[in-house]
Amino acid sequence: MTPSPRGDLFDPACPTRRLLDRIGTKWTSMAVKVLAEADPREVRFAELQRRMPGVSQKMLSVTLRSLTRDGLVARRVEPTVPPKVHYRLTDLGRSLEIPLAALRNWAEENMAAIDRAHVAAED
Repeated sequence: MTPSPRGDLFDPACPTRRLLDRIGTKWTSMAVKVLAEADPREVRFAELQRRMPGVSQKMLSVTLRSLTRDGLVARRVEPTVPPKVHYRLTDLGRSLEIPLAALRNWAEENMAAIDRAHVAAED
């Protein structure tokens, strides 16, 4: 029997768990959204940071490095002083925008109900 190419989320050794940890963060979701809105244009680091309120330079750098390593984002460096760094979604990254948008929409539509459940649980 050949192993499934999809992986098994319930297997503790499955790499799917690590991938979901990386793509399931708020910063990843925001970065993919900003890059998808700019597509096919590139976005510079400083513009990404401006469009993602609350993200630190370090956290944005870590997020973009992870997305680049996973093949979801392409990075281009202009050899200027200081270097200008540009980012854009790859085809694989664009395919991630659809499920992330659905999750963002679900969260926005259901946040009030979840807040009410939290209040009720505290009573």
